[in-house]
This record gives sequence, C-alpha cells and structure tokens, in this order.
Amino acid sequence: MPVLGQGVVRERADAARNRQRVLAAAQRLFDESGVDAVTMDDVAAAAGVGKGTLFRRFKDKGGLAAALLGQHETDLQRRILTGPPPLGPGALAAERLIAFVEAYLAYVVAQVDLVLMSQNSTPGARHQTGAHAFWRRHCWHLLAGARVPDPDLRADVLLAALTAEQVRHWIRDEGRDPAVLAATLSAVATAVGARDPRHTD
Repeated sequence: MPVLGQGVVRERADAARNRQRVLAAAQRLFDESGVDAVTMDDVAAAAGVGKGTLFRRFKDKGGLAAALLGQHETDLQRRILTGPPPLGPGALAAERLIAFVEAYLAYVVAQVDLVLMSQNSTPGARHQTGAHAFWRRHCWHLLAGARVPDPDLRADVLLAALTAEQVRHWIRDEGRDPAVLAATLSAVATAVGARDPRHTD
C-alpha cells in the first residue's frame, strides 16, 4: 500500500477488473473459511483467473492480505494526517500517541488474521511495507516532539507491542477484553512517551 502523498500507479482497465475480482474472491473465501484454510489456488479458481496471473500480481497470501487491508490503512492514515484531534493534528504529542495506539489496536483487532498474514508472510515482511514505514514515522514524530531520548527505538518498541501476532495472542489465547487491552496499552504509550528525568538536554 502506498503511503499517502506518494504517487499511485494507474492500472489498465482489464487489470483493474481482475484485481477487484481477485480481492472480492479472496475476501469472501477468507470470511467463509478463515485465512489459514484458503490457498492461492482456491482464490484463483474463485476469481476465474490463472494461477500465474495471481502470483505475478500478489506473490503470496501475504500480498493478498496487504491489498485487502489497503483501504483500512489508507483511512487510518488520512485520519492521522487530516482528521480531528487527538488522533489528527492539534493535540499534544502525548495525547496523539495514545489516540494512535487506540486507533491502531482497533484496526488490528477488527481484521487480526489478515494483518497477521500480511506481517508474517515472509521473514521481515512487517518492516518492508509502506504502511509500517508510515506508522513508525508517525510514532517517531510524536516521540521526537515530546523530546524523549531515542525516539526511533521507542517507536519500534511501541509498534512491536501492537503486532497482530501479539494482539491475537492476547485476545484469543488469553481472552483479554479489547477495551481493557486498549486502556493498558495506552498507559504503555504514556510511559514510552515520557521523558527520563535523568536525561538532560
């Protein structure tokens, strides 16, 4: 998914139609059978496209998951950039960081299996997407604005706690309530964004 503000490559009309057919078929199959149970062959057959076409366009199920998540990610990015505070501009950095954690957690919880597939399809996949670069840059910007030391590392720590694998473990294996989890992770964000009193400029 392109980060907002980057150019978007225009597709031929037939390629765009095929892409929409594939994504619609994949979403239907994932909803009916679960992400893990669906193969790329299943998607190609349901969409009526050749397997070669499917693999060239999406590479693997992780690519399919990322494409399906694109609209959700773009919506969240837009709210961060131009929406009302505290998620959007106009609030203190600490308030925006908490709002981001709550909004991002809600996004992950709503489609946790798809997010997990997109993040774990290949080693390091989570770090290689434009979406992750956007989330990391946003957290870095807020942490740097709060003038905490090492905002890069703190952004990574915060996003590591919000990975789909970790969130799914909390809500499915441990049965944690998402609302309580959001409150706890907001407190974590507050701690991550706090300046060390031993640190001086």
